[in-house]
Amino acid sequence: MAHGYKITQYTCAVLLIVSSIALAWATAIDNDDIANGVLLYIAQAFLLAGSIFGLEYYVHLISRKVNYDYQEKRNNPQGDSKQ
Repeated sequence: MAHGYKITQYTCAVLLIVSSIALAWATAIDNDDIANGVLLYIAQAFLLAGSIFGLEYYVHLISRKVNYDYQEKRNNPQGDSKQ
């Protein structure tokens, strides 16, 4: 269950996106217009969902770089530059 938090994060992000689309659709059908509060909710939900997906990608890139740097130092302990 080490990766259970990822499932929770992705579920939250997907639910935010789906709820935003559903709320916009329901408001547009009911009023033929989308209220400012609904637009604000949609913007905040997309921002949070995007940050969840983007943060996971960023952490993955950083961990790959750290692992690469560690392997470089492990294979070359004197710090000699390759030519």
